[in-house]
Order: sequence, then structure tokens, then C-alpha cells
Amino acid sequence: MCGSVKTLCLQSTRIGMSVNAVRKQSAEEEVQSLAKSLIKSWKKLLDGSDSKMEKKKDPCPLTSSSRDSPGSSDGSSSKKQETPKTPTTPTTPTTPTTPKFTTFPPPPVTTDNVRTKCRELLVAALQTDDDFKTIGADCEAMAAQIEDCIFQEFKSTDMKYKSRLRSRISNLKDQKNPDLRRNVLCGNISPERIAAMSAEEMASAELKEMRKALTKESIREHQLSKVGGTETDMFICGKCKGKNCTYTQVQTRSADEPMTTFVLCNECGNRWKFC
Repeated sequence: MCGSVKTLCLQSTRIGMSVNAVRKQSAEEEVQSLAKSLIKSWKKLLDGSDSKMEKKKDPCPLTSSSRDSPGSSDGSSSKKQETPKTPTTPTTPTTPTTPKFTTFPPPPVTTDNVRTKCRELLVAALQTDDDFKTIGADCEAMAAQIEDCIFQEFKSTDMKYKSRLRSRISNLKDQKNPDLRRNVLCGNISPERIAAMSAEEMASAELKEMRKALTKESIREHQLSKVGGTETDMFICGKCKGKNCTYTQVQTRSADEPMTTFVLCNECGNRWKFC
């Protein structure tokens, strides 16, 4: 009991820090040696008290475990101890990160040879790359849904039906347009949507930009037609050096900007923009 009181006094008063400070500041060797020996004795006292506390704490978990598991005559207590361990063991494999298409309704059944062949072609188009394996899509169910949507629109397997199927298959198989196929496999584009999309909507981004540029060029060519132009000899053609030209002014920028002048050489057909 006396030792515990001493350790409490040492910890509460922090006298060891004061003695250590005196040891560092003092220039006399005798004072330094006495301070060192005093600090060592206090450390031994503190270490002894800590070891006693650990010895008192150690037997506790052993006694509690011995009471519960080996010495108890009731088998239900041992079962209660084992049951919390069972949830920690995995019983099922981890779920895959790729989506699985389990929400599709059952594919409509058909006995028509033409419809069956079209479905097979659609399946082959959806399986052009290995994307369907990574995504985990059911290509056969998807193809059946797409074909059935097209059949329900035309109610027959005539030329319009075949033409619609042919355009879906060619666009889904297009190696330059993988985004369309992936969007269909992922479900971003539903079977109903792909069945009704136009050729412009199914086109790749590169083809859309090309069509947009051609549309702008055709509009510009229409605006620069010779019908609305004014003949003049103020311009010199860069190719034939002739002055028989026709110019047209078009507002290609905002309203506060000046109009752009386009010149057409009537001799060689050369066109250029005059700034």
C-alpha cells in the first residue's frame, strides 16, 4: 500500500521533472550524481508498481473464459460463444461489378423462319466484340426484343421489315461505331429505342461531324450561287488571273460584324473569300 501511495505522489507532483531540471542546470558533479541516483530509484519504484498492476490484470480474461467454455456443464453456453463467429465467414462469392440483365421479360417465341434468322443475325451483331462478355448482357434476349419491336411495327416480314433489320445489324456490327453497340448492351439504349432509331441517330460521332460539315458546305455553296451575285472587275482570280468575277456578300458572323465577301471567277470557276 505504501508503494502505491509513493507512485501516486510521484505522478501527481511531477517532482522527477523538477529534479531532472536541477540536474541539467547545476554545474556541480555531486549534485548531478545525486539527482541521477534519485531519479533511477524513482523509476524502479514506478516500474515495479506497473508490473504488479499487469499481473493483477492478466488472470482476469483467463478466469472468465474458463468459466464460460470448458468448465460449464450446459452445452447451450458453448453454442452461444460459437454463433457470433459464423457471420464473419463468407458464405457466397462476391457479386460481380459488371451489370447483369435480369430485368428483361422472357423473349417472345416465334416459329417464323425469317424472324428466327433475323434474330440470329442480330445476336451475331451484338457479339461482334467481347464487350458483351465484360458487360454480361444476354444477347439472345436483346436480339429477340429488338426483332419483336420491329415486327410489331410492320406486322409482317416484308421489305420494310427486312430493311429496318438490315440497318440495325449493319450499324451494330460497325467497328468504327462501338459506342452504339456498347450502349445497347449496357441498357442505355433500350430495344424499343434501337428498333426505331434513324440512320442519322445511329451514326458514329465521326460520321455525324462529317455530315454536319457537308451540310454547312452545301448551304454555303447555295448562298454563293451565281444567281444572287454581282458581276465586277474589281477582283483578280488567283488561278487564271482574269477579272471577270461575281461577288456575293453573306452575313456569316454576328450582326455587328461586317459581312463576308465571297468571289467567284466566271472564267475558271475558282472561288475564294475576300477579307
